[in-house]
Amino acid sequence: MGADNEDGTTPQVGDEKEKGPIIVLLVGAPGSGKSTFCEHVMKSSSRSWARICQDTINNGKAGTKPQCLKSAATALKEGKSVFIDRCNLDKEQRAEFLKLDGSTKEVHAVVLDFPAQVCISRSVKRTGHEGNLQGGKAAAVVNRMLQKKELPQLTEGFKRITFCQNDSEVQAAIKVYSALGPAETLPNGCFGQKTPKAKVQLGIMKFLKKVEVPANEDSPSSHIVQIPVHETVDVEKNQRPAGQESSSLLSGGANKNIQECQDPHKHVVDASVSSVPTLAFPSISTSDFQFENEKASDIIVEKVEEFVNKIRNARLVLVDLSHRSKILSLVKGKAAQRNIDSNKFFTFVGDITKLYSQGGLRCNIIANAANWRLKPGGGGVNAAIFNAAGPALEVSTRDCAKSLLPGHAVAVPLTSDSPLYTREGVTHVIHVLGPNMNPQRPNCLNDNYAKGCEVLRGAYTSLFESFASLVKTQVTEVGTSGQNPAGLKSLSSITEQKNKRDDECDSERRKKYKGMQGDEKMSEENRRNVVSKTWGSWAQALYDIAMHPGRHEGQLLEVCDDVVVLNDQYPKAKKHLLVLSCQRGLDQLADVNQEHIEQLRTMHSVGLKWAESFLQEDSSLVFRLGYHSEPSMRQLHLHVISQDFDSGHLKNKKHWNSFNTAFFRDSVDVMEEISSQGKATVSNDNEKHLSMELRCHRCRSAHPNIPRLKSHVKQCQAPFPSQLLENGRLVFQSIL
Repeated sequence: MGADNEDGTTPQVGDEKEKGPIIVLLVGAPGSGKSTFCEHVMKSSSRSWARICQDTINNGKAGTKPQCLKSAATALKEGKSVFIDRCNLDKEQRAEFLKLDGSTKEVHAVVLDFPAQVCISRSVKRTGHEGNLQGGKAAAVVNRMLQKKELPQLTEGFKRITFCQNDSEVQAAIKVYSALGPAETLPNGCFGQKTPKAKVQLGIMKFLKKVEVPANEDSPSSHIVQIPVHETVDVEKNQRPAGQESSSLLSGGANKNIQECQDPHKHVVDASVSSVPTLAFPSISTSDFQFENEKASDIIVEKVEEFVNKIRNARLVLVDLSHRSKILSLVKGKAAQRNIDSNKFFTFVGDITKLYSQGGLRCNIIANAANWRLKPGGGGVNAAIFNAAGPALEVSTRDCAKSLLPGHAVAVPLTSDSPLYTREGVTHVIHVLGPNMNPQRPNCLNDNYAKGCEVLRGAYTSLFESFASLVKTQVTEVGTSGQNPAGLKSLSSITEQKNKRDDECDSERRKKYKGMQGDEKMSEENRRNVVSKTWGSWAQALYDIAMHPGRHEGQLLEVCDDVVVLNDQYPKAKKHLLVLSCQRGLDQLADVNQEHIEQLRTMHSVGLKWAESFLQEDSSLVFRLGYHSEPSMRQLHLHVISQDFDSGHLKNKKHWNSFNTAFFRDSVDVMEEISSQGKATVSNDNEKHLSMELRCHRCRSAHPNIPRLKSHVKQCQAPFPSQLLENGRLVFQSIL
């Protein structure tokens, strides 16, 4: 006889042949703990269990639902009880598993009904997940799946349903199933559901105070809060403005949904709009420039209405710091009167430099109420944005424009190392200058509101047109695949595709160059001239330095008979050197043969010497020496690169993978191959290597984009993979 159950019942002994095995459907979002539940029960149970997981069903890889059904049926025939480790969040997904092997088998459900915020937090932080659902992409998946959630009911065909809404309840359920012996059964019924008719969990009820519950109690949205139109959320205090009865729009729409949150200071935005291009902008000229709020609000609503009627999939968000903001109140009321689509325009209370990290609102582009000099300083939004973006914004701004006239705007791209980019996902800042009514500031209009309104209309027109131009160049139609309900790709994915297209162009150039090398009738000088036209002058820079080091003394760290040393012009780490061969005819690794072995040894020795000198200055550094299989620049060169990869010039997947996949050939391996085989192994899958998913070079965890990866790398303390620690591939203090 087994132990007593947590629900006060006792497992019942029955005839195993008669009762047979049981099927337990785990129901819960990614990150709710389904796999962990199975693991704990199977580890301690005397009953024979089989775990059916769709993430690994196809020989360790992700498979299909039919494969899961087939494997489950096989396990049942073998007399094993079965855990169905899938999300199983809606009735349709569960139906076929309830019909498995006839009606003689008992089917249970264990519902891990955790809030969205908990599941997202777990999913984002985990590494090495079987289905690779981790990092940034996990949040969108969890949000999307929870919007379809239907809690299971006995009427579906379940004999027993156990609801778990916290860790202690999960542990209790694990104890019940672990104690279930081969000849025992469990009482039928529902256990653990606190309030079967509740539509919203208590954690979010405390925050919202008042909730509009969907009329249909069987709706899949039964745990989703409906948000009123044209209201404003204060992300700093999570308070409602005086006179408002309910919380308001976080994600931009009349019927946009916010998932449940236990922490009232954090919000989870509807993932369906997370990839929609969004411009967050402050009210222009109503603060330091003292433009009248009433007139400004009329112009804002006028220009917004004009703009949103021209766009398909983009959003505008008017932002202010205070829920007492006069301009927000005016604009909100006037927008509602004109029935402006609140999917495309809404107001938001919060710090414009922390909209995502503090408010869960993803904005690709933000506007800055700038000064005419386009300089940091002053107060308000201008100072805040320059401070948040870091020095990179000032540099980028200077490259785009020196000053700005009232009524105009200029878009400035942010570099990937800007805190606004890495923390908030902001790709551009649009500086915009409105009219000035403050006599203490330059270009005061002295209450000439006829001129002022003209300038302010021009400012918003220029701002919205700049935003539209960015959207047009960065966002493309997905086509008919139907994978993106908004019909748009995220800005980050489009940037990645652009890099891929650039890489493909580079590849074509290289192929042309190789063909030219094979023409023995072409002289060296003619070949160089033709190559220059094909590749561009940038690809010849290292060749010129190696052939004529005297012309480049200011760039060189060391000059020998056979090699020269210089800093990489676009370093991908704190320390990144190039050791160039000065020998003609060695354009790339494929040109090297056994007669060049001494040249390679010299290059390695010089590179090792420089690595050792850097280690004397900073013993925490780790170095790797190697060659690119297919370099982008002419002339054989050895990379000496520290493994921190802390550099603003490391911007895309190609940059990372060129140093952290088989595309990068370690110097010691190349020398061994040349000595033993007469040539180095050069991969034919270079494009494949460069397009591989982003993985940490230490712990091998996967990451969705470069900012997330770089943030992880700064914190990662995992040991390097064993293959890198062998044969002297890594150079660090302890082995010197």
